[in-house]
Amino acid sequence: MPRPHGFSYRRHGDGTVVVTHGAHTAAVLRGERAERFLEEVERGDAQLVMARWTGNYKRGNERGARAHPRNQG
Repeated sequence: MPRPHGFSYRRHGDGTVVVTHGAHTAAVLRGERAERFLEEVERGDAQLVMARWTGNYKRGNERGARAHPRNQG
Protein backbone atom coordinates (compact mmCIF):
# COMPACT_ATOMS: atom_id res chain seq x y z
CA MET A 1 0.00 0.00 0.00
CA PRO A 2 1.44 3.43 -0.85
CA ARG A 3 2.32 5.83 1.92
CA PRO A 4 -0.26 8.54 2.62
CA HIS A 5 0.51 12.02 1.34
CA GLY A 6 -1.25 15.35 0.88
CA PHE A 7 -2.23 15.88 4.52
CA SER A 8 -1.58 19.09 6.42
CA TYR A 9 -2.84 20.66 9.61
CA ARG A 10 -3.37 24.13 11.05
CA ARG A 11 -3.35 25.07 14.69
CA HIS A 12 -5.71 27.86 15.70
CA GLY A 13 -5.33 30.18 18.66
CA ASP A 14 -8.26 28.62 20.52
CA GLY A 15 -6.57 25.19 20.51
CA THR A 16 -8.53 23.80 17.56
CA VAL A 17 -6.60 21.76 15.01
CA VAL A 18 -7.93 21.47 11.45
CA VAL A 19 -6.56 18.58 9.37
CA THR A 20 -6.91 18.89 5.60
CA HIS A 21 -6.28 16.51 2.75
CA GLY A 22 -5.70 18.38 -0.45
CA ALA A 23 -8.20 21.22 -0.39
CA HIS A 24 -10.76 19.40 1.80
CA THR A 25 -11.22 19.46 5.55
CA ALA A 26 -10.69 15.93 6.81
CA ALA A 27 -11.05 16.48 10.58
CA VAL A 28 -11.52 19.18 13.18
CA LEU A 29 -10.04 18.32 16.58
CA ARG A 30 -10.63 20.22 19.80
CA GLY A 31 -9.52 20.03 23.40
CA GLU A 32 -7.79 16.90 24.64
CA ARG A 33 -8.06 15.16 21.28
CA ALA A 34 -6.23 18.05 19.60
CA GLU A 35 -3.47 17.88 22.22
CA ARG A 36 -3.04 14.12 21.80
CA PHE A 37 -2.97 14.54 18.02
CA LEU A 38 -0.24 17.20 18.18
CA GLU A 39 1.88 15.06 20.53
CA GLU A 40 1.57 12.09 18.19
CA VAL A 41 2.42 14.15 15.09
CA GLU A 42 5.60 15.39 16.79
CA ARG A 43 6.68 11.84 17.72
CA GLY A 44 5.92 9.97 14.52
CA ASP A 45 5.48 10.21 10.76
CA ALA A 46 3.09 13.14 10.40
CA GLN A 47 1.43 11.84 7.21
CA LEU A 48 0.71 8.43 8.73
CA VAL A 49 -0.61 9.98 11.93
CA MET A 50 -2.92 12.34 10.05
CA ALA A 51 -4.19 9.53 7.83
CA ARG A 52 -4.97 7.39 10.86
CA TRP A 53 -6.68 10.18 12.80
CA THR A 54 -8.88 11.12 9.85
CA GLY A 55 -9.75 7.54 8.88
CA ASN A 56 -8.15 7.91 5.44
CA TYR A 57 -5.67 5.11 5.99
CA LYS A 58 -7.95 2.35 4.72
CA ARG A 59 -7.47 2.74 1.01
CA GLY A 60 -6.57 0.03 -1.40
CA ASN A 61 -7.61 -3.59 -1.18
CA GLU A 62 -10.92 -3.16 0.68
CA ARG A 63 -12.54 -1.93 -2.54
CA GLY A 64 -11.57 -5.15 -4.28
CA ALA A 65 -12.73 -7.15 -1.27
CA ARG A 66 -16.35 -6.50 -2.25
CA ALA A 67 -15.93 -8.83 -5.22
CA HIS A 68 -14.28 -11.63 -3.22
CA PRO A 69 -16.41 -14.82 -3.16
CA ARG A 70 -16.33 -14.88 0.64
CA ASN A 71 -18.16 -11.54 0.70
CA GLN A 72 -20.90 -12.48 -1.74
CA GLY A 73 -24.45 -13.04 -0.53
